[in-house]
Amino acid sequence: MHNKTDYLRVSVTNKCNLKCIYCHPLSDDALSEYQDILELNEILHIIRLFVKCGIKKVRLTGGEPLLRNDILQLVNETALIKDVEDISITTNGVRLESLASGLRSAGLQRINISVDSLNSEVYKTITGFDLLENVTKGIQKALEVGLNPVKINSVIVKGINSSKEEIISLAKMSFDMPVMVRFVEYYPTSKYSTLNGEFVPNIEIRKIIEREFGLIDDTSEIKGYGPAKYYKIKNSAGAIGFINGRSSMFCDKCNRIRLSCDGKIKPCLYSAKQYDLKELLSNGTDEEEILQFLGKIILEKARYTKINKPLKEFSMQSIGG
Repeated sequence: MHNKTDYLRVSVTNKCNLKCIYCHPLSDDALSEYQDILELNEILHIIRLFVKCGIKKVRLTGGEPLLRNDILQLVNETALIKDVEDISITTNGVRLESLASGLRSAGLQRINISVDSLNSEVYKTITGFDLLENVTKGIQKALEVGLNPVKINSVIVKGINSSKEEIISLAKMSFDMPVMVRFVEYYPTSKYSTLNGEFVPNIEIRKIIEREFGLIDDTSEIKGYGPAKYYKIKNSAGAIGFINGRSSMFCDKCNRIRLSCDGKIKPCLYSAKQYDLKELLSNGTDEEEILQFLGKIILEKARYTKINKPLKEFSMQSIGG
């Protein structure tokens, strides 16, 4: 039995100001930019349609969503949609320091920030750019303006950021600051990835953390809308989460559906099945017919998971995880 699907993740762009090794496996020449990115009014229209189908929570992703010039307006108008109970963003944090206050004022409630290392050289190896200082300032600003919770997403790649020192420094963020540090198991999405075998199970990461900080207490009271399991180091300001997307299955608990930046609906991130909503909208299809179409996708979501359909290759840059 699947959870009720009430969570829409919207990729608002495929542009990004980083080139992370697990997200951008192709060269610049091989990865072409979409020409038909959804416009502001199209995104808002689609969100309103999904809300009529029971969606309550909206997350804006990318690419890097903060690269959109109209991101503050998009957040504000999404927050004003009746029955949207929660709006959040996933960002790499590079532009967050200058935008955090505006995002909070526009109605953003919480934020996820990708930080795979606190070592500037390792960060540069993973992302291609020496911008870690920008990101750390963005985290501090997000906390300062009252975004809550602030979640840190860390993808661990064997031999790059999998050392004890790397893991401990990331985990320690949750001790020093009221943030949730989530360790995300790497899952390749393209045959072009050079990291297909570089998988570090979260059970190994947890052992490293427990040996350093002692027993991690279960914190089941922590609010979360996704698959992370949360724990807490004793006397810490924040929490630690584990997203075991490769070592375990949580399809039966999934409550989300995804919209790509060019208007495709994906019932499951890793499934081969997707539906072209932008084409329906451009053809002037009647709204009631579109609502029936969306309702059918939501009802049939359980049929199109990575468990029972082949994985279709895709770039994370276009769908936002």
